[in-house]
Amino acid sequence: MTTTFARAVRLALVVLAIVTSMSSAGWAQWEPYPWKNVPRTADGKVDLTAPARRTADGKIDLSGFWVPTMAVKHLQNLAADLKPGDVPLQPWAEAMYKERIETNGKDHPGVRCLPSGIPEKNNIPDGLKVVQTPDQMLFLHESRTIYRQIFTDGRPLPKNAQLTWMGYSVGKWEGDTFVVETIGQNGKTWLDMRGLPGTEALRVIERFTRPNIGHMDIDVTIDDPKAYTKPWSVKLSWTLLPDTDLIESICEENNKDLPHMVGK
Repeated sequence: MTTTFARAVRLALVVLAIVTSMSSAGWAQWEPYPWKNVPRTADGKVDLTAPARRTADGKIDLSGFWVPTMAVKHLQNLAADLKPGDVPLQPWAEAMYKERIETNGKDHPGVRCLPSGIPEKNNIPDGLKVVQTPDQMLFLHESRTIYRQIFTDGRPLPKNAQLTWMGYSVGKWEGDTFVVETIGQNGKTWLDMRGLPGTEALRVIERFTRPNIGHMDIDVTIDDPKAYTKPWSVKLSWTLLPDTDLIESICEENNKDLPHMVGK
């Protein structure tokens, strides 16, 4: 087995172990209860191919319980669909990225039950509940039982955002696309499990489109001049998990990762 291949296998096992602990409650939801006001097929199931609903003010309704379409693909490697060299890392960031891969991601914040940031949080397989109101969009993440608020009341981004794990997000509508800009992350989070870095200068732009009831497309642009030489983008997607509700997931109650994160 080559060194590179062996390292990739170890990293995949590390990711699987962490995701398993993070997702232990994710598929043990509350008993299913049928949602109201959603289109259904003749057999009573939610019609996932039906057109997306609209709110009273004509906006696409993004509400629902969502999970990543590709499970852990982009959680493990945010740049999985890009060609080698398409992620324009600064020299110091590239060195850090390689070191994190070499040490099997042993210092990932999730090992110690610390939160994921944006965009990694979009790829956690536990899923999230989106609650849409006229003045804000709420992302209620099952993993870590943590929330994200996206303000849609017209306010600008703060000039001096207090640094937090999830950052500060404002959103606006461009036609049927919901555009979110996030700043103010604390620089302690990773963009994925492999270790793509982010700094306090990170600005993330997400474009959410819902072509039908069962699907959400997300175009994500990473703009962090301290870690990357230019902005770069990836495409993600979510799938609706119908007739499902959140259940709490407390990482600290059963965290068995840390003793196994021995690195290299």
